[in-house]
Amino acid sequence: MFFASDNWAGAHPNIAAGLSANAAGFSTAYGDGALDQAVYRRFSEIFEREVAVFFVATGTAANSLSLTTFNKPGGISFAHRESHVIEDECGAPEYFSGGSRLHAVDGALGKIDPHNLERAIGRFAPEIVHWGRPMAVSITQSTEVGTIYGLDEIETISAIAKRHSVPLHMDGARFANALVALDTTPAEMTWKRGVDILSFGGTKNGCWCAEAIVLFDLGRARELAFLRKRAAQLFSKSRFVAAQFEAYFQDGLWLETARHANAMAARLAAAIEDSASAKLAWLPQANEVFAVMKKAEAEKLQAAGAAFYDWHKPHGFDGHIGENEALYRFVTSFATTADEVDRFGQLIA
Repeated sequence: MFFASDNWAGAHPNIAAGLSANAAGFSTAYGDGALDQAVYRRFSEIFEREVAVFFVATGTAANSLSLTTFNKPGGISFAHRESHVIEDECGAPEYFSGGSRLHAVDGALGKIDPHNLERAIGRFAPEIVHWGRPMAVSITQSTEVGTIYGLDEIETISAIAKRHSVPLHMDGARFANALVALDTTPAEMTWKRGVDILSFGGTKNGCWCAEAIVLFDLGRARELAFLRKRAAQLFSKSRFVAAQFEAYFQDGLWLETARHANAMAARLAAAIEDSASAKLAWLPQANEVFAVMKKAEAEKLQAAGAAFYDWHKPHGFDGHIGENEALYRFVTSFATTADEVDRFGQLIA
């Protein structure tokens, strides 16, 4: 019963097969091979326009280099207080950009509140040299607490960013999960709503190790190529990342795996709702489920083989957590089975 993280899941068999199929022979290195070029074109097809694609090793690299693409002296990027770029990147965005800052913005359950964003950006008049100046806005889709920005919400955030002449970055570590939950297209969830650059995640959704930066502003592509190289993120044998993405996109596998993960999360949430020993903290929208339960009960479940983490109370959560209780996170993946979920449901029934 592995609900600790979708990072715990292995690689989908089709993606492992894609790696094996490309293991032999020779190919041009550093992203210039035939398979690399084919995958770049596939990204453009998926996003319904020409995009620049940069393979990187991790989501941290994707987020940090995305923000660094728009770096400026005194630059400040705005992100949700509990976003991954603020809480879980160990200062990498500041390091890669050579000293830009991250400014926390509040909002309920993982999503930036537009009013708070407007007020936060407005604090930094770009003409005043002492304060620093706005550089970018970053949103996470889906968020760290499993919620999703609707298309109109993305557009609203984008409009604020554009009024202040700063780009909008989307951290899409769980991009596919949000996409299928909204039943929309990659184009509609990104550039058509004003997103300028995307951290496109594949690792959490069945890939072995495949992340990419998708840049919609082609005029910045050459600069980002140098930034990636300087950050030690340019693979020599990049065909092995391309092979993963080739298999990931083949016959809609990436959407199938995301739908499965989301369905397992919904199944798990239903079990928690029916439970006598746990209560659902809020309704999941993607593949992360949050529940409140007694600490002793959680320890019993973990001793029985269930893997999951305790979690901090997010901004905007107004539910009650008792003195002997805690909030816990459960994450489902392409590899989660209905049997796992049902066995867990029986333990908490």
